[in-house]
Amino acid sequence: MLNMAEGMARLAALAESRVVSTVARAFADAGHELAIVGGPVRDAILGRPTHDLDFTTDARPDDILRIVTPISTAQWDIGRAFGTIGARIAGEQVEITTYRADSYDGVTRKPTVAFGDTLEDDLVRRDFTVNAMALRVPGPTLVDPNGGVEDLLRGLLRTPTDPRISFGDDPLRMLRAARFSSQLGFEVDPATVEAIEQLRETLRIVSPERIQGELVRLLQTDDPVRGLRLLVETELIEEFLPEIPALRLEVDEHHHHKDVYEHSLTVLRQAIELEGVRHPDAAPDVALRLAALLHDIGKPATRKLEPGGGVTFHHHDVKGSRMARKRLKDLRFDAATIESVSRLIELHLRFFGYAEGAWTDAAVRRYVRDAGPELDRLHILTRADVTTRNKRKAARLASAYDDIESRIDTLREQEEIDAIRPDLDGNDIQRILGITPGREVGEAYRFLMELRLDEGVLGPDAAEQRLRAWWAARS
Repeated sequence: MLNMAEGMARLAALAESRVVSTVARAFADAGHELAIVGGPVRDAILGRPTHDLDFTTDARPDDILRIVTPISTAQWDIGRAFGTIGARIAGEQVEITTYRADSYDGVTRKPTVAFGDTLEDDLVRRDFTVNAMALRVPGPTLVDPNGGVEDLLRGLLRTPTDPRISFGDDPLRMLRAARFSSQLGFEVDPATVEAIEQLRETLRIVSPERIQGELVRLLQTDDPVRGLRLLVETELIEEFLPEIPALRLEVDEHHHHKDVYEHSLTVLRQAIELEGVRHPDAAPDVALRLAALLHDIGKPATRKLEPGGGVTFHHHDVKGSRMARKRLKDLRFDAATIESVSRLIELHLRFFGYAEGAWTDAAVRRYVRDAGPELDRLHILTRADVTTRNKRKAARLASAYDDIESRIDTLREQEEIDAIRPDLDGNDIQRILGITPGREVGEAYRFLMELRLDEGVLGPDAAEQRLRAWWAARS
């Protein structure tokens, strides 16, 4: 339960911090207003950690730069056209923006930048009431013209103005509603939900890069499933990730199978839990979370109803990998993330053959080789993919994966399993066989690699004997 007395005490402490008091004094001495605005105010009231500070002021960009230069160790003006000056003050990064009163043409996201004159007018143009509060400094004085504190107490996301106007100003705010719902654990006001449903197609004017950024921030929250459900229920997700609602496969009375959509959300939640257990101090693993969410998107395209009530999804791993690669590329994800996610989806079924019967050491080596740098993520994804309610089956699969991880650790101690390579390299092959660089060297290298995978470390002498025998047999 939110305690406002404690929240106000935290705001007072924030105002008295070294960086805030330093900036506030400089602007007051220059005759200008200054206020902390947005997320830092909200988070201080809620008792959440506050990070990069955002200020707003009646000073224009040139004046802001003039005021902060003597009290900062660095300044940057990349956002000057939009009224924002950044600086490093007392060891912290801050951004200070002139009051805004932008207008939009309703066709593109590019605003006609206009500076405002009052803090209250600046706040009303912000996305949600809980982000439209400010703390005037020095003072301090809480400014909340839109009922943000009341919405914090109610756990409610609501726009300061008519949501149709707010989302018309910036359609990305619809996606931000899902992100803040997950981040704060808040419900979204019914009128706001209705506006998202009505205006979802306007998201098409927003660049893929901005959409990707909000999707990443959503996935980085502790419970992205909450926001994802909102996106699916309002159909907003159809505009940028239609593969997710497509997972809600129709189930008839004869062909029963898991609800793939609900299964995927459960896998995402379980992957996040395992991620926290295995890497408690690490940043959220976006690639892993994307793979968990998307791992079954190939099922709708490969679904086949079999006689007798069976359902198959043959090769949905390969199909899903290709689909994910294309979708993530369209959303302008970086190459490393695309490669990781598509590879994890392609490999996510590989382990289940192990549970049916113990693998040879060669099979375990191939599993490690094929996973490469994604092995740890694959461990998490594969474990998270077990959502059966059959406790005996779940226990059997967990035991099987414990076993394969143990065997990998044993092989890691015995040989360089994480960097599997033949006992001889290309130069050795050319020297031993008396050949020059070309196709035959590649064939010999592949032979030695298969030998390494099948039998482990042989040593250079034994590998040379086997290579010569292979060469003689093919001549």
